[in-house]
Amino acid sequence: MKELLKNVLYAGIGAAFLTKEKIEELKGDLIEKGKLSQEEGRQFVDDLCRKSEKAKDQLDLWISKQVEDRVNQLNLATKDEVAELQRKIEELQVAINRGKGE
Repeated sequence: MKELLKNVLYAGIGAAFLTKEKIEELKGDLIEKGKLSQEEGRQFVDDLCRKSEKAKDQLDLWISKQVEDRVNQLNLATKDEVAELQRKIEELQVAINRGKGE
């Protein structure tokens, strides 16, 4: 029953967005209602915090990948490519200015 409760909470709450304070609050509610002992509550909090951090990391990676994919699909210039073009423009300006001076 406790395992089922944990799994339902993980899925229903969205573990990726839980803060430590919210997890502690949830633990307190479950202990108060007799659903978990103190030790089970501590383990629950530790487990949920680990899963929350892991989910956040996975979400960050997924978002980064999605953004990178979209930028590539749009064929946008990267920061390095823009910097390289700026360098070439400056070189051309110097060359043009030299040509005017001769």
